[in-house]
Amino acid sequence: MTYQTLQSLAQNLAKGTCSSVEITQDYLNKINELNLSLNCFISVDPARSLAQAAQADQRRARGEAGPLTGIPLAHKDIFCAKDWLTTCGSKMLSNFVSPYDAHVVESLNAAGMVTLGKTNMDEFAMGSSNETSFFGVVHNPWDLNRVPGGSSGGSAAAVAAGLAPVATGTDTGGSIRQPAALTGICGLKPTYGTVSRYGMIAFASSLDQAGPMAHTAADLALLLNAMVGFDGRDSTSLERPYTDYTGQLTQPLKGLRIGLPKEFLAAGLAPEVEQAVAAAIAQYQQLGATIVDVTLPNMGLSVPVYYVLAPAEASSNLSRYDGVRYGHRAAEYVDLMDMYKRSRAEGFGAEVKRRILIGTYVLSHGYYDAYYIRAQKLRRLIAQDFVAAFALCDVIMGPTSPTTAFKLGEKSADPLQMYLSDIYTIGVNLAGLPGMSIPCGFDGQGLPVGLQIIGNYFDEARMLNVAHQLQQVSDWHLRAPTAGVRS
Repeated sequence: MTYQTLQSLAQNLAKGTCSSVEITQDYLNKINELNLSLNCFISVDPARSLAQAAQADQRRARGEAGPLTGIPLAHKDIFCAKDWLTTCGSKMLSNFVSPYDAHVVESLNAAGMVTLGKTNMDEFAMGSSNETSFFGVVHNPWDLNRVPGGSSGGSAAAVAAGLAPVATGTDTGGSIRQPAALTGICGLKPTYGTVSRYGMIAFASSLDQAGPMAHTAADLALLLNAMVGFDGRDSTSLERPYTDYTGQLTQPLKGLRIGLPKEFLAAGLAPEVEQAVAAAIAQYQQLGATIVDVTLPNMGLSVPVYYVLAPAEASSNLSRYDGVRYGHRAAEYVDLMDMYKRSRAEGFGAEVKRRILIGTYVLSHGYYDAYYIRAQKLRRLIAQDFVAAFALCDVIMGPTSPTTAFKLGEKSADPLQMYLSDIYTIGVNLAGLPGMSIPCGFDGQGLPVGLQIIGNYFDEARMLNVAHQLQQVSDWHLRAPTAGVRS
C-alpha cells in the first residue's frame, strides 16, 4: 500500500476499501522499519498521526471529505507545526516546539491531510546534499552511500522510499528540484509569492518558496491546489484568481514550444545526464512539441549572485537566534554578550556560520555597494534573460542537476563544488519563476536523472500538463529504488 498515488489512495478511501487510520498505520510501520537506515525523519508521533487520521475518517463518514481528506504526508522540518518539534535541522532549534502552524501546514490540515512527521534537512536549508543537518546525514534510497540532495533531502528520500506518498519542501536555490532529481521523484517550486511563507522558517526571504514533492505530476497538482492562496500574514503573498492545477493535465502538447538554452549544455554536465535529458526532449517532439533555441547569457553569474544575496539575507534572518527568547542557550557564560557569542557558536553548524560571515561581510560598510548592490543589478539581468527567452517559447527545459547523486562526503570539503550542484536551478529563484523536476532516466549506475521544466510566471498549470503528458508515455516516475526499500 505504501507506493500509491494520491489519486489511488483517495479512490480507496472513497470506496471504503481502507480507512485513513489503516493507511496511516501502514506508513508509520514503514517509517519504523526503514528510517534507521535512511534517517529521513527527525520527528514522528504515531499517536498524534493516528488521532488525526481518525478525525479524517469521521469527517468522511459525515460526508465532508475533500480530495485529500485522510491522506498522509510528511512536512519538511522548516515548517512550524503546532505542538511539533520544529528544528530546521539545527542544534539551535533542537528544543523548539512550535506554538502555531505555518500557512502550508494549516492549509493541508484544513484539507484533511494527516501529518506523518517532520523530515530531516540541511541546517536552516543551507546545503545541497543533506549532510549539514545536526541530526545526521540523509541517505539516498537508490544507494545508501550517496546523498539525496538538499536541502529538502529528507522529504525527497521519504517519498522515494515509500515512507510517505507526498511531502512538502522548500526551494531557495533548487532545494526541491535538486533532491527530487537525485531521488527519482517529482518536485515543484511555484512562482514566488503564490504559496505563503508564514511560519516557514526563513533562510533568504526574497528567494524562499514552499512547494510539493510527489511521485507524479498529477499528485503535485492536487497538493498545490491546497497549498496556494493569499495570506495576509505574509507581505509577499500574492492575491490571484483561483487556479485548479489539475484542470489542464490532459491537454495535448501539439504546438508547445520548448526552449533549449545553450548554457545548459556547458562543461560540467555529465554525459549520461545530457543523454537522458535529450531522450526526454525527443519524446516531447513525438508528442507534438517543437524545439526553439534560446539563450540565457547571464546564467553563469547566477551562482556568484546567489552566494552574495542569499547569505546577506541569511545573516539578517538568523540574527534572531541569540539564546534569549527561544532555542539553544549556552549553559555557561559570563555576561549577556558572552551568552550571545557562546549560544550562536554552539548552536550553528559550520555551513551556517560560513554563510552568516559571508552575508555580514557583503553588507558591511565599504563592501555593500561593491558586492550586494552589484549582485542585485545582476539579478535583474538574469530575470530579463528569462523574459526574453519566454518571448520565444512556452517552457524551458534542461537538466535539473549536472550529475546524478554523488557519494556522501565527496564534496563536503569543497564548498564551491557543492554550490555548483545548483547551477541549473538557482536562476529560477533569482527571477522568481516556477520550476519543477521530473524523472527522465537513469545513469549507468542505476541512479535517477531529473529533467527540469521552467515556466513563465504563474504558468504552473502548463508545466504540470507538460510533465503529466510525458508520464503518460514513460515509466521513469514509477521505478522503485533498491529492492526491499519500497514495497
